[in-house]
Amino acid sequence: MRKLREIIRLRLQAGQSNRAIARACGLSPSTVGEYVGRIALGGLTWPLPPELDDDAALERILFPDEHHPVSNRPEPDWAYVHRELQRRHVTKMLLWQEYKEATPGGLQYSQFCDKYLRWGRPLSATMRQAHRAGEKTFIDFSGSGLDVVDPLTGECRKAVLFVTVLGASNLTYAEPVLNQDLPTWIGCHVRAFEYFGGTTEIWVPDNPRVGVTKAGKYEPILNRTYEELSAHFGAAVIPARPYRPRDKAKVEVAVQIASRWILAALRNRTFYSLEEMRIAVAELLEKLNHRKMRRLGKSRRELFEEIERGALKPLPVRPFEYAEWSRPRVDLSYHVKHDDHFYSVHFSLIGEQLDLRATETTVEIFRRGTRIESYPRSYAKGKHTTLNHHMPRAHLDQVEWTPERLTSWAKKTGPKTVALLEAIMASKAHPQQGFKACLGILRQAKDYPPERVERAAARALHFRTLNSGSVASILRHNLDQLPLPGDEPQQALPLHENVRGGRYYH
Repeated sequence: MRKLREIIRLRLQAGQSNRAIARACGLSPSTVGEYVGRIALGGLTWPLPPELDDDAALERILFPDEHHPVSNRPEPDWAYVHRELQRRHVTKMLLWQEYKEATPGGLQYSQFCDKYLRWGRPLSATMRQAHRAGEKTFIDFSGSGLDVVDPLTGECRKAVLFVTVLGASNLTYAEPVLNQDLPTWIGCHVRAFEYFGGTTEIWVPDNPRVGVTKAGKYEPILNRTYEELSAHFGAAVIPARPYRPRDKAKVEVAVQIASRWILAALRNRTFYSLEEMRIAVAELLEKLNHRKMRRLGKSRRELFEEIERGALKPLPVRPFEYAEWSRPRVDLSYHVKHDDHFYSVHFSLIGEQLDLRATETTVEIFRRGTRIESYPRSYAKGKHTTLNHHMPRAHLDQVEWTPERLTSWAKKTGPKTVALLEAIMASKAHPQQGFKACLGILRQAKDYPPERVERAAARALHFRTLNSGSVASILRHNLDQLPLPGDEPQQALPLHENVRGGRYYH
């Protein structure tokens, strides 16, 4: 009451502004503004009349809604009221009726609501929000982090916190991560809900690119893997609206608290591995969740056990299988690419864009929501997995050839042809890469006699032109009729007077 009288003096006698009065009295400008409004409504003048020397009389004028008879009425336990409002289907009207049954002379409903609002003002904005138990989980990454030092190179990498908080009890989960990619995002969700022992109906992330492909006010587009995860847990993902911080105020405050009580507490420690940091963060997280919240008189863990654990949806029986989705286009060789490996589809789908789902062990290909192929996943880079029934007939005929079958057919032409085919296949990383050239050489026998093909093969071997085009050119230009270098017959020189003979040198 002494500060109230000083506010009246500074306003009515000194004519000070609200901010000046707030600084002088150590109050917030909003509190001073409320008092100044009541002073004006009360019609007070300075100096105050003698009858207002009594504090009770001054209080009755300035606070008629809190006059003495009402203030003597027993009030409910407001912390209990606040906790109960987090329970599903519990309302202020129900709690007021229970309060009146226990205290018939208690507050009326309007006074009950007004006093509860006044009690809750010191709470943070997020605590004042009435989130129902088991309804929402809020998710975000922290902006700040701690360094993880490579003990061999001394390189530092920053680890930030993945933070989730339950809406009703404020129970918090935090985990340090070095990356914010899709596997990390999904893995952190799984571990968070294992920590809680269940999941809520709604997940409210910010709009990270790893989880939300396209942010939007009305219809955000989720990453397909994240969509699968939420369906697996039976939850709905409702990202916070862009530029609407109140939508995720709960996790904003949770990140701030985790930064203060975890990151700041570890600021002087040096970590040489992420696992070492995870252990330290987990220890401080338990301390954070067991600290009593000053206004509510209970810890986050106590509130969780009391009002939210039973409201969570149970975890799925089978663990979530991580899968990546992509939308590859079928190339001209009727294959789609994933992780630098190629998987075949029917050649009639060339040019179409399909959906591909890849787990650790399998690759599934979908067309318009229908699965058309499934393969064991291969990690061989640059290789192909091809099914024969996907190939056109011309390609299938080629696949049916083997090195042994080609050389067996070449024996009908001659040993030089066999040697040329073997040299062509040996020059390739895989024999199959030389099949086309071998078939091209063998098919020359349709247009030329076998002996000519054999001579052309010998010439190609001699000059190491190991391809079907060279053999075709030799035959077309009749080069197979010419002797190979070194095979020309030796001709004797004719007698001539200028030829000295061998005896000249004796």
